[in-house]
Amino acid sequence: MEKSEKVRPKVGGFPYLAECLRREGFLKNMWQLPSATSFYISEDDALVIPGKSLIDGASTCPKFNKEKLIAILRIDQAGQTTFLEFLENTWGAGVVKYEVDFINRNVIYYGLNGEEYREDYMAVKID
Repeated sequence: MEKSEKVRPKVGGFPYLAECLRREGFLKNMWQLPSATSFYISEDDALVIPGKSLIDGASTCPKFNKEKLIAILRIDQAGQTTFLEFLENTWGAGVVKYEVDFINRNVIYYGLNGEEYREDYMAVKID
């Protein structure tokens, strides 16, 4: 993650972070919402990082809204949100989990009832 901070641009930097993690041996990354718990999975192990919950107590789960999610992704990709805002907005669009596949270069966002939206990201070269 430190290396990616040095090489990634402010706008469109996610593929650089993903490539740095792939080069470190991670196969995928999973995020659970609203707990904001993340898992970094390699072939032999997994690193679990507990997050700060996006909700304060019992709450209803937002319904999955693909159009809202896509709009949120475009705003984030344009560099107009922080990562915390991205997580909050994604949760607000009904995403309960998302998985980043560093090998196949895609992200799949999941709703509570099995809904999903997949988006591929571009390969980048890092020196």
